[in-house]
Amino acid sequence: MSLENAVTFQAEQLFVNKPVAPSLGKKASEEQAKKVARDFESFFIAQMLQPMFREVDPAEPFSGGPGEEIWRGFQVEQYGKAVARSGGIGIADMVYREILKAQESR
Repeated sequence: MSLENAVTFQAEQLFVNKPVAPSLGKKASEEQAKKVARDFESFFIAQMLQPMFREVDPAEPFSGGPGEEIWRGFQVEQYGKAVARSGGIGIADMVYREILKAQESR
């Protein structure tokens, strides 16, 4: 592996393996609070799904390597978003209520 490829691979791993949880600024509208709650739920679901795919052997045509690892990370992220969009597991509703409670107490 050349130095350039090694550096590129390491940089990509920093971003793929370290997703950032969504955050909400000072005071947000209800629509912003709903979006952040949905984003949090999709992030949470993706984090829960990630370990399931660590032990799955790559299949043809990808056959492993850095490209497979990066693609797999994006795939799991999209799975999390899809589950959250289709009703999720109830976390978004709880987070949304907590955001509203926190704003009311300010």
